[in-house]
Amino acid sequence: MKVKNLLLNIAPLIGLLILIAGYFVIGRINDINVAYGLKTIVNQSVVVAVVATGAVFIYTLGAFDISLGASTAVSALMAGIVYLKTESVGLMFLTAVCVAVLVSLLNSVLAGVFHLPVFVTTIAMLSVLNALALLLLNLGGTGSEIKVPQAAVKSLDTLWFKLLVLGAYFLFCFFLFDFTPIGRRQKFLGGNPLCAKLTGISLNRYSVIAFVICGLGVGLGAFLSIVYAPTLTRNTASSVGMDVIIAIVFGGMPVSGGARSRIYAAVIGAFSMSFLSQIMVMLNLNSGVGQMVKAAIFLLVVFIAAGERKMKTLPR
Repeated sequence: MKVKNLLLNIAPLIGLLILIAGYFVIGRINDINVAYGLKTIVNQSVVVAVVATGAVFIYTLGAFDISLGASTAVSALMAGIVYLKTESVGLMFLTAVCVAVLVSLLNSVLAGVFHLPVFVTTIAMLSVLNALALLLLNLGGTGSEIKVPQAAVKSLDTLWFKLLVLGAYFLFCFFLFDFTPIGRRQKFLGGNPLCAKLTGISLNRYSVIAFVICGLGVGLGAFLSIVYAPTLTRNTASSVGMDVIIAIVFGGMPVSGGARSRIYAAVIGAFSMSFLSQIMVMLNLNSGVGQMVKAAIFLLVVFIAAGERKMKTLPR
């Protein structure tokens, strides 16, 4: 049983290593510039990995936020407007983080005050944020875009800087999740909320903490989005919300949260998605086939995780 559990835990990492190996083999066979492809993979992965790492705290509670993509976009747009007014990269960074944290806090407060599932409040927030994004484009930009000068962020548009941001945030979240009461109690709440409540653990308190940590990740993701693509439009970070869900599942974390939640699932899943996408591009498969392959893998992972959970949990 221990060997089986170990294999289940490391299976996502093994999958990522297989994809990396496949990427290099196919690249060599087809005489493709794998170094340039790696740069593309990092640029595609880093924003999703950062946002998903923070989102793990919410998923651990058995909830999930579908407004993360819209929150990333609004944070980036607000930060872009602040830069155009002040020409300060530092203030742009602070704005992205602060706006994202405030939006996350609002989500958690609304869920707590109205006693609604987080999923319900984030559906409403998604609509509000999409409308706000259009408003910001009209107020602070041309109506279709907000353009931060490329020169302002050129020095930060490097793989080392992006990986440094991801690494620092991941280590921060890893410490909180695995070495402090915050992570342990959130896993307890996600695994058995009734029992956790009876022991005196406050769901509202740890929901707020989870959303603040997630908001920090969203803010960092918004800033990295500006660094990579300083021309901001209504499509900025448009796929991040769904990519976060897929990345966490690809990383081997159950969508139901609880004790089997893993902070590294977000990073493994985000890079696995990007390597898989790049491999399909190398094989000249169209985007429709790529989406079907991702959907099939997504359903397979959820099915395996759900079956494992049913065998190990008691009715409650």
